[in-house]
Amino acid sequence: MPIALLKSRFGFSSFRPYQEAVCEAATLGRDVLLVMPTGAGKSLCYQLPGLARGGVTLVVSPLIALMEDQVAKLVALGIRAERIHSGRGRDASRGACRAYLDGALDFLFIAPERLKVPGFPEMLARRCPALVAIDEAHCISQWGHDFRPEYRMLGERLPLLRPAPFIALTATATPRVQDDIVEQLRLENAARFIHGFRRTNIAVEVVEKSPGDRADAVVALLADPARRPAIVYAPTRRESESLAELLSSGRRAVSYHAGMTGYERAFAQEQFLGGAVDVVVATTAFGMGIDKADVRTVVHTALPATIEGYYQEIGRAGRDGAPSRAVLFHSYADTKTHEFFHDRDYPALACLDAIFEKLADKPTLRDALQSSSGLAAPTFEKALEKLWLHGGARIDADEAIRRGEAAYGPSYEKQIAHRVEQMAAARRYAERSTCRMLQLVAHFGDEHDSGAPCGDCDICAPDRCVAQAHRGPSQAEQEAARLILASLTHRDGQTVGQIHRDVFPTGSLDRRSLEHVLGGLARAKLVRLEDDSFVKDGAVIAFQRVRAMSVTPDAAADREWAFPMTAGRSREGRGAKKKGQGKARRPRPPPVADESPAHHAALFEALRAWRVIEARKAGLPAFRILNDRTLLGVATYAPADESALLQVSGVGPSVMRRYGPALLDIVARHCGREA
Repeated sequence: MPIALLKSRFGFSSFRPYQEAVCEAATLGRDVLLVMPTGAGKSLCYQLPGLARGGVTLVVSPLIALMEDQVAKLVALGIRAERIHSGRGRDASRGACRAYLDGALDFLFIAPERLKVPGFPEMLARRCPALVAIDEAHCISQWGHDFRPEYRMLGERLPLLRPAPFIALTATATPRVQDDIVEQLRLENAARFIHGFRRTNIAVEVVEKSPGDRADAVVALLADPARRPAIVYAPTRRESESLAELLSSGRRAVSYHAGMTGYERAFAQEQFLGGAVDVVVATTAFGMGIDKADVRTVVHTALPATIEGYYQEIGRAGRDGAPSRAVLFHSYADTKTHEFFHDRDYPALACLDAIFEKLADKPTLRDALQSSSGLAAPTFEKALEKLWLHGGARIDADEAIRRGEAAYGPSYEKQIAHRVEQMAAARRYAERSTCRMLQLVAHFGDEHDSGAPCGDCDICAPDRCVAQAHRGPSQAEQEAARLILASLTHRDGQTVGQIHRDVFPTGSLDRRSLEHVLGGLARAKLVRLEDDSFVKDGAVIAFQRVRAMSVTPDAAADREWAFPMTAGRSREGRGAKKKGQGKARRPRPPPVADESPAHHAALFEALRAWRVIEARKAGLPAFRILNDRTLLGVATYAPADESALLQVSGVGPSVMRRYGPALLDIVARHCGREA
């Protein structure tokens, strides 16, 4: 039956990899969790089973553009489809509801917010669907990269539609998110299909470049018509607009961001999809579910906040199977941007406490609650959302708010820690000299992957890079490489930190320069860098090991190897300031998490214990002394002096004056330094 429908209704002669097994399970009525990359054909995996089962398939979808795109394609195939979302008028929505109840539809797409409307879930339940599909299902998980509060209610309201089978679909779910999707949607004995994360036609390139140089680099990269159509992801609305204007000189480009009107966004999207423009410069608001097969290049002009979001975005390149490229420009400065948005979106626990204290079993209206909490409106809205998500508040359909459970704090703090780790994982991805595609495959836990390097990324094939040039190593770097390889012949598999400590004990090569030398050796296939980790007090501490690839210490002198020109300056030139130049940029303090992973976790706990004592002395909440992110920065970088401590995020002159000596003393004792 599925293969016959595939030909007669969709016009395909065969399934793409993995689709057939998913369609069979859903057609037979099993609950299904499908995690499949962007562009691999997830939509067919609910559309074909829905038709095969007969009746109406209900599809929960998060974006209007996504719904409109899917409905238009189904209607073009002669399939009866409708949608209900905020962009449609009341009469159109009522007409769609009537068609649903009359059985005059094959598919009804709804926005998750509609389930908050009193009586709407009950209306849907008057007709049992043939299948319920939850698209972009990662949005239901607080551990996902694109968590949406309106999705959280699905687990409570969709059970009205049982015994219809459910299929949850997403392109970006780690094992933890997969488990959370199954739990939140209450999937019963779900068949899980997790595979296909390797994209063999996308060459990934990661380039370290200062923010001020990126716009020119993007213009140069996209000057070649063969690298267009292209999607450029920018971190802010302002950059989206300015870069689109710059790119419009000599090629057709348009911006796209959430600050534009719905009409403006729809027009920009139509221009790009229809070929009127061949470059769209967008924030992450663009692209979810958009099917343009011939995108040749996806560019990120800053480090993404999560690997999950990044993977989803680069997956919009090369859906036609032709060779394509994903280029990521980054620097450590991007971390500040992510920290700003993180602080905005995750208020201090004390803000949640301020709201909780004003709640009771008797309902309170939102405006009155904000006024009594003493919080500014933006902070109040974020804090109330988090309080509701973690069980500290109950919000009725009429927006009346009641007190929930008091034990919301630990859950919220775990979510914050998870978000911080997501940002750290994205930075590790950019900085590590291991195959880019293998890093992505490992992140998503694809058990069916071969484990072989991709052969196309900037690590595997540096000679084929298009956004960066390379230089040969200096004499000092050649000597450093010889010493590293000699050390590995005696003890293979050392951590990066062990090599730094044992091979360069006098500091003749700083940590950042060592990482560039190791990156060059990895590109030349002289060493292999392996990711490793261990768990300490519930926290995953990541580090890398270095293994020689059957070469002699003199091989570095005999084999050609190179560094990206955009990074890895020799030690002699670092920090040099020419006359007339601006102020020299402060160097980043060298991390020590890899040096001795146990130090990282133990030092962090010692710093937290010290903070508790200081908080009790001052009669303040612990976070008012220093927040966890700052303590984690101190534990990670292990600063040896005041200059290095000042470079940790959250440590300024006032913190230095008040707590600097104590922090440095704790670091010295835990790292075995003389106080």
